[in-house]
Amino acid sequence: MSLPASDALACGPGGQPLRVLSVIAPMTQLNTPYPSTAYLTGFLRGRGIAAQQEDLALALALALLSADGLDALKTEAEAQPKRERSDRVAFFLANFARYRAAIGPAVAFLQGRDGTLAQRIAGREFLPEGERFRSLDVYEDPDGGDPMAWAFGALGQTDRAKHLATLFLNDLADVVKDAADPRFEFVRYAESLAQSQASFEPLARALAAPPTLVDRLLQRLTLEAVQRHQPGLVLLSVPFPGAVYAALRIAQTIKARHPQIAIALGGGYVNTELRELAEPRVFDHVDYVTLDAGERPVLALIEHLQGQRGAQRLVRTFRRSADGQRVDYVNWPEPDIPFEDTGTPTWDGLPLHRYLSLLDMLNPMHRLWSDGRWNKLTVAHGCYWKKCSFCDVGLDYIGRYEAASAERLVDRIETIVAETGQTGFHFVDEAAPPKSLKALAAELTRRGTAISWWGNIRFEKSFSRELALAMADSGCIAVTGGLEVASDRLLQKMNKGVSVDQVARVTKAFSDAGILVHAYLMYGFPTQTVQETVDALETVRQLFAEGCIQSGFFHRFACTVHSPVGLDPDAYGIRLKPLPVPDGGRVFARNDVDFTDPTGTDHDLLGVGLRKAIYNFMHGIGLDEDVRAWFDHPVPKARVARHRIAKALAEAG
Repeated sequence: MSLPASDALACGPGGQPLRVLSVIAPMTQLNTPYPSTAYLTGFLRGRGIAAQQEDLALALALALLSADGLDALKTEAEAQPKRERSDRVAFFLANFARYRAAIGPAVAFLQGRDGTLAQRIAGREFLPEGERFRSLDVYEDPDGGDPMAWAFGALGQTDRAKHLATLFLNDLADVVKDAADPRFEFVRYAESLAQSQASFEPLARALAAPPTLVDRLLQRLTLEAVQRHQPGLVLLSVPFPGAVYAALRIAQTIKARHPQIAIALGGGYVNTELRELAEPRVFDHVDYVTLDAGERPVLALIEHLQGQRGAQRLVRTFRRSADGQRVDYVNWPEPDIPFEDTGTPTWDGLPLHRYLSLLDMLNPMHRLWSDGRWNKLTVAHGCYWKKCSFCDVGLDYIGRYEAASAERLVDRIETIVAETGQTGFHFVDEAAPPKSLKALAAELTRRGTAISWWGNIRFEKSFSRELALAMADSGCIAVTGGLEVASDRLLQKMNKGVSVDQVARVTKAFSDAGILVHAYLMYGFPTQTVQETVDALETVRQLFAEGCIQSGFFHRFACTVHSPVGLDPDAYGIRLKPLPVPDGGRVFARNDVDFTDPTGTDHDLLGVGLRKAIYNFMHGIGLDEDVRAWFDHPVPKARVARHRIAKALAEAG
């Protein structure tokens, strides 16, 4: 008797179920799980496949941030010659007893398990205060009062304590970096080893080196996870360059102890940077590397492992050739799973009570990225605009646009709330379509589904005051969107499809509706001049001053090989520099590409002033000052009219 397709997939050789383990590799956010494993686990379970998930990023952080972890860190620090110890390490050793006594309670407080500790932490006597606490100097009260109260008003004790406890953990991360592993950061672990690295050699050397304290902890956690779940297939999710090294360490550990387990690598980093993968040494650690949306390639891979399809019928998958000398790319033509049919993500198996609500910055909009545990969900796959010249518009995660119905989305939302008991949602779209958000807001309101949500949009005119109010009524608390260069000339060159005046009106509509607004900003776009950069900062100052936006961040433009700028540099007035080619043409990663801009602007120098300005603007500081004051070198006076944004808002009525 033949089995149904889902049952056939669920059975391995001899009728034993094939168990799939999806792993979040260190490091990613510590306040909420990265959603890739939740999507894949929910999808696979819907197909009758035994699927589990682990967040080894959180597990590694918690192992370090424990009494045992600090004991091990102390041993590493004491092994350093005194003359080589940084001030941070010396302070840690001198105050070790206080660090060890405080670490458990501080972590429990940030996990929401011991709110009674807030008063003691806020009193500034409980936590040892290392170098990171110097950042509080920026809030110094000129009248000698409470610095944080002067800058932000009378913060509640819990928020004060959360900010101080976050600084405490950041201090410890710095000690780990100085004493145990110079590559360590909570979010970007060993990022430089993987980001746009044409050669695999830096990663190969690091993986061959003796394991650090961080490596040893990760190895132990990996083997414990394998022991718990007994998988036949491990899926390693690598969203960012700062998760690649740890993912390969995980794979290396599994292969050394359990060589029979198949390992596949996928995720956002793979989809953008490994599209030309030609380095066989990657497959010393993993067996497969898959591109783009994971559902179809993973189903094909499972069928292959079950002996139900040959290797030549894998989908969007790299594997090492039989002779071990090259990398083969196999892409059997098979349609992707429609977005409507990808199922509901599940967080079952992830320790939701152990995530840390961190408060790096007191700005109420900016804190959303690190504070609170958000259920991450996608309104639509891809981008409905897909025209911006700086974006990878030809790749699947942007170019293939599919939306789900509002009814299906709210069904998923209600299922997730029932599972997690938490009603906060972060919609992680490239740009959520206004039509879909309008329908979603109406459906949430119609059903009386009470949630809080925020997400990324384009600041286009479809977001009217009426739509902003409807979104707010349905639970929208914040939006993020790209203003980029804040210059009409360059916005047009970017094919952004918006103008500065339009952005001002749309963001003000959101703000007036009680929705916080964050603007993604960019500098260093091809042919951008010093004058245009100063003008852009003046525009941003006015947007803050007029209450259009509450938060922002300046990113340095990077030209990627998949973007319209990278594909046609002549159209943007630049010359690309030759991409490095490793020996034998064994390309590993390829994404960012350097270029020559005839304007000769020193964007890196300007970036210092831009970052300083935006940090202060977010804290309500310097909004009446001439923007030239933020730069440590002479720059031209802004040409933007002093009340340009106010005028644009007035004209809108």
